[in-house]
Amino acid sequence: MKLLTALDKTAEKATPPPTPSKPKDFSQAGLNIIQAIEDPTLFGPLFKDQTTWARWKTFLKGLFGLPMTEEEAMFFHEHTGRTSTPTTQAAEAFCIAGRRAGKSFISALVASYLAIFRDWRPYLSKGEIGYIFVVAADKQQSRVILNYVKAVFRLPRFTHLVEKELQQEIRLKNNIVIEIRTASFRSIRGYTILAAILDELAFWRNEESANPAGEILTAILPALATIPDSLLLAISTPYAKSGPLYEAFREFYGREDEDAPLIWKASTAVMNPCFHESAIRRFFERDKIAARSEYDAEFREDLESYMPIELIEAITVKGRVMLPPEDGKRYRGFADVSGGRKDSFALGICHRDGEMIVLDRLEEVRAPVPKPQDTVKDFCDVLHAYRITEVTGDRFGGNWSSSEFRKNGVRYIDSKLDKNEIYLQFQAIAAMHRVQLVDSERLRLQLQQLERRTRPGGRDTVDHPEGLHDDCANACAGVVVDCFQQRTWSPEEMESRLPTPLPNERAEQLRCAIRGDDYQRKKAAEEAAREMDEWMRGGGGSRIVK
Repeated sequence: MKLLTALDKTAEKATPPPTPSKPKDFSQAGLNIIQAIEDPTLFGPLFKDQTTWARWKTFLKGLFGLPMTEEEAMFFHEHTGRTSTPTTQAAEAFCIAGRRAGKSFISALVASYLAIFRDWRPYLSKGEIGYIFVVAADKQQSRVILNYVKAVFRLPRFTHLVEKELQQEIRLKNNIVIEIRTASFRSIRGYTILAAILDELAFWRNEESANPAGEILTAILPALATIPDSLLLAISTPYAKSGPLYEAFREFYGREDEDAPLIWKASTAVMNPCFHESAIRRFFERDKIAARSEYDAEFREDLESYMPIELIEAITVKGRVMLPPEDGKRYRGFADVSGGRKDSFALGICHRDGEMIVLDRLEEVRAPVPKPQDTVKDFCDVLHAYRITEVTGDRFGGNWSSSEFRKNGVRYIDSKLDKNEIYLQFQAIAAMHRVQLVDSERLRLQLQQLERRTRPGGRDTVDHPEGLHDDCANACAGVVVDCFQQRTWSPEEMESRLPTPLPNERAEQLRCAIRGDDYQRKKAAEEAAREMDEWMRGGGGSRIVK
């Protein structure tokens, strides 16, 4: 008995293990994205309640050209302006939706579907990698989307597809890579791009470019054009009436041309019925204008570009990096002081040349500034080179600024104007073409990125977008406005601006004060000249000086 049992166990050990089944090739299954979402073994577990995503399903049906019910077709017409529903996948689509509508999750879902269920092998050479880029506004947003993508590939049906999971990408065994990138056009070129999902397109800003969204689109579109059935999907909350998102909406909303991009526009409440209406209502009570953009998906009416690039280029002297100090010129300086961590430390120097304000020099120490006191010393050396003994600046750090500059032989004066007033006056000076700027890409970008807003009550404000800087722009605008206000008026101009005519003697005293002349000495010289003139007209002769 024992022998038979031992033989049975030996036979069991010798039995080869069952051959594992070949992983399913989902690209051959022919499933559309709605079928994958509604299948409880595929994307279904990602959804708590499928009914709350019904509006997004209608959008996806329009995006991929899938059949719709009559109710869905009416909803599609309401939010696209189109009278007919698509029958083929869109090559380009722009989805404009309110905040917290579920945009990032849909971005990740579309990217995952294209990687899993679309067969790209006919368009890839042997060993070639196809990329599906999900481009986000910043690192924080990219992490959110990547977590959604990872959740898809951790579902039981899809884990076997993953070859490697890295910090910013998921590499699949079918030679497809889903990669999350931040908005930088330099990192997009040179890849075989199968699809590009552009998340929060309206908020793409960086220190490299004033228009990163437009430049990334320029880099992506030619690559997509070489791949049949490729997809460009831009999905974002709206912002200002500028940039590629607004331009696409303005040009293509409601258009049904065969090659026209699909434009979708819907509010948070429409796309996400679970979002609390009370939260939206409270936001509207605090800031109605911002709330219409954030939750109603309306482009903001109160925002406009501070200064067009054409004007910036017109007042910039190409190739002029700086002008050295010259004798006979009076220079002025303005400092944008930094505490060291977040903001840069900038200094602007300029002089007046007739009616023109000339920016001679623009210095910047980029944040984080290691030792602000050392930067003050270096900037004071520059000021001394231009014979500047006092500098104007903002009211940063209480008495710290004036104390540090005074240690280095420069008097620091708080500006009488706040930053907003400086920018508004600088805009007027630039519009009159009364200023010449140095050729600085940093300055050009910061001026171009500034935004002008109309606040309730009609007051305009100018500031940089969140996450960006304007230190160079502020130093430039501050010194130009300060120099412009120090203009020396001619006597005629001064008299023309006086509220009442002045007696001749008082007017002459004022003219002398403007020119810096000694009135009494001038008057004595004129009296001597008058006497000499009378003597000459009388025939000359001897004069007796008493």
